[in-house]
Amino acid sequence: MSNITRRRALGVAAGAAGAAAGIALAGSAVADAPRPAAPAAGPTSFDEVYQGRRIKGGPAHGGHHGGHHGGGYSVTIDGEELHVMQNADGTWISVINHYEPVATPKALARAAVRELQGAPLVPLTLS
Repeated sequence: MSNITRRRALGVAAGAAGAAAGIALAGSAVADAPRPAAPAAGPTSFDEVYQGRRIKGGPAHGGHHGGHHGGGYSVTIDGEELHVMQNADGTWISVINHYEPVATPKALARAAVRELQGAPLVPLTLS
């Protein structure tokens, strides 16, 4: 004869119902979760005079650091390359403002111009 009691049977049934509800809620949460955005095409190119300095940015074309930390993006101030890096979270930093990440390379170039306060950008040389 079976040792199953009514209490055990009700406990098993309640546990199964709870598990089914949890699975249904989890499936609903996954279905309602926002989909990740399509990968961006990358930062747009720019060429402007900002506070009297010519700043340019765009895809790197074989420059000294092109394609290294900047992900193939080059920024110059008055023709001198500003070494840039893109962080894992998508923000950008440079050797001028390494601890102040910004959203775009254009904002990065502008921040560097402000930080330089008229001083020339000295090329970064790696030994």
